[in-house]
Amino acid sequence: MTAPTNAPAAWGVATPPARPVRFEDPTRNAAYWARIDRCVDQAPPLTDEQIAILRGIFAPVARTATREAA
Repeated sequence: MTAPTNAPAAWGVATPPARPVRFEDPTRNAAYWARIDRCVDQAPPLTDEQIAILRGIFAPVARTATREAA
């Protein structure tokens, strides 16, 4: 299930980042993101091992981006 926008998200922010515009047509773009939401809602939760692997992959990228922004 997709988290409401006022609930803390897994990445530690109150609202998820804005979604990119995939299609110029707003109807097609909304349908695309609705399909993504349905797929995410049906996916099983990640295991602790999967979460640890993903954190290992993306944590160095996040630290580099934070340093570059400063």
